[in-house]
Amino acid sequence: MGTLSSIVNTDNVTALAVVTVTYSPGHYLGDFLKSLESATNRPTAVVLADNGSTDSVPQAAAAGRDDVVFLDTGGNIGYGGGMNAGARLVRSGALGEVDEEFFLISNPDVTFTPGALDKLVECARRNPQAAAVGPRIVEPDGSYYPSARAIPTLVTGIGHALFGTIWPSNPWSRAYRDDADMSVEREAGWLSGSCLLVRWDAFQQIGGFDERYFMYMEDVDLGDRFSRAGWSNVFCPEAIITHAKGHSTQAHAGAMLRAHHDSAYRFQADRHPQWWQAPVRLALKAGLRLRGFALSALACRSSG
Repeated sequence: MGTLSSIVNTDNVTALAVVTVTYSPGHYLGDFLKSLESATNRPTAVVLADNGSTDSVPQAAAAGRDDVVFLDTGGNIGYGGGMNAGARLVRSGALGEVDEEFFLISNPDVTFTPGALDKLVECARRNPQAAAVGPRIVEPDGSYYPSARAIPTLVTGIGHALFGTIWPSNPWSRAYRDDADMSVEREAGWLSGSCLLVRWDAFQQIGGFDERYFMYMEDVDLGDRFSRAGWSNVFCPEAIITHAKGHSTQAHAGAMLRAHHDSAYRFQADRHPQWWQAPVRLALKAGLRLRGFALSALACRSSG
């Protein structure tokens, strides 16, 4: 069983900490852990920060492996909250000695190609100013997910929200996705939080994830705060993963849309906080609410 004292180093190679947030992950978690074995030549110490799973899969995974620890977060505290809880456990020393420079945060429905994690570490060492480095993400259909994007401005964010679904090639969505070249190592405004190698110093400097974001936009906020603190975010396409995407949210589309809108509003409101910007905040909130009504109506029409 994975316990706090049983994760040890092998061959004098320090383990790399891996934190993943689980919420009834099903078979995805086993696939994730299995692929991690070939993703790096070094040992790993995995924390399953569990937000209230009911399928007992995370507990069983930890019980069957010495390099995996189950952490009950006390309830569904959100993705960022779960990640912060896992990171705090690692930093407490409860897992023993781990890499002091980097750690990995990842969704449990990710699978790694062989050597992908080692490639992320190599990329991070080539870019000492990088707070986070992220891999190329392959969708289940084989396409590349635009995981290295520009920080949304008020204009691009509103344009993408209004027209992204009905007019995917609109100029605001193109600027937001910033996916003109997904084959070259480059800096980006933010990287998908589904899989990130993060520098401990940078993560601690900014205080980790902002836990007000229950779901969605927490990775956008993280990347933006890294940049504001003087760090960068680097896309590393040589490291490749696949992502099943949203296994725990697919059955709750309406609630997820509301959560996305709440996060989108919070992100822009935090960056437009002045009293004279109140009309902007009000207009944004009204626009997101209207968008929610419109998308709900379209969904009802399609299902009918």
